[in-house]
Amino acid sequence: MLADQVRDSERSWWMPVACIMLAVAFLFGAMVGPAGPAWWRVPAELLNHLPFIHIKTGATQLQSTVLWQIRMPRVVLAGIVGSMLSIAGASYQGVFRNPLVDPYLLGVAAGAGLGATVIIVAGRASSSSWPIDPLPIAAFVGGLIAVMITYSVGAAFGAAKSSATLVLAGVAVTSLATAIQTFMLQKNTDVVRQVYSWILGRLSTATWHDVRLVLPYVVVSTGVLLWHRRLLDVLRVGDDEAQSLGARVDRIRLTVVIAATLGTAAVVSVSGLIGFVGIVVPHLVRLLAGSSYRRILPLTVILGAAFLIVADIPGRILSDPAETPIGVVTAFLGAPFFIIVLRSRQGASR
Repeated sequence: MLADQVRDSERSWWMPVACIMLAVAFLFGAMVGPAGPAWWRVPAELLNHLPFIHIKTGATQLQSTVLWQIRMPRVVLAGIVGSMLSIAGASYQGVFRNPLVDPYLLGVAAGAGLGATVIIVAGRASSSSWPIDPLPIAAFVGGLIAVMITYSVGAAFGAAKSSATLVLAGVAVTSLATAIQTFMLQKNTDVVRQVYSWILGRLSTATWHDVRLVLPYVVVSTGVLLWHRRLLDVLRVGDDEAQSLGARVDRIRLTVVIAATLGTAAVVSVSGLIGFVGIVVPHLVRLLAGSSYRRILPLTVILGAAFLIVADIPGRILSDPAETPIGVVTAFLGAPFFIIVLRSRQGASR
């Protein structure tokens, strides 16, 4: 008992440490860029926007504009996307009791990709008169429709009794959406490059409008998932045992899946598809802070934001003046990590 209390007190230090890591990642992300003020001017420029603080930074008006209208929206959006994908991944892993699933499990990525492809093939130029960009809307709607189909199919074949059935339904819906998308690209080869640049993920076009667009969905989704963090600990003992403890397993699973999917579809609609974040960050948090979702979910919000902000930096400098898509960077980091986790789980099961 005493050892458990000591262990818990040690792990409680990870929250302030995570906040410090996020602050450092945020500052580092704001400093790096091919244009704008020199890196050593950025901290003073950030402090200069605080109330009652006036510092002569030496930055020109153009450099200040680059910082606040190009770098900062990108850093903030990366933090929002990373935190949402991370907490969604941890939540999916909790309700399905499978640490290898990720936010794209139920077809949200394939549905969002199909929605974006439809708009790109139809021609975004023809919709330039729209008051808002139709691409994020189409990706958002496509992701939600795909998940609705997945859940309907899974429920029809017993998803309420087995989460594996829901996973298999997601695989089927993903395959169907991918097939439709491939067929459309085959008929419209002139947009293949544009579609794949979106599929690989990108934050280079981030604006404050994108931040305002996704922030309400992310706040609501994150709030719902954090509210259910104690119930996710209850689900760890199994559905039958959780029900005997008074937990309404089906309702918990449905609520968590809807909340995680809503937030994921929202961020994917503006960032494209960024894989492995929902696997890497929750696993790192488990290694550092234990297996309780009361600690995992809050920490994944903070460390997920820090992770994606840092992961976005290499793409800006690896292939200047072009950029390496952030989805490529996270795949380079996440694929080996996934293999290591899979190997460790196979070794533990023997």
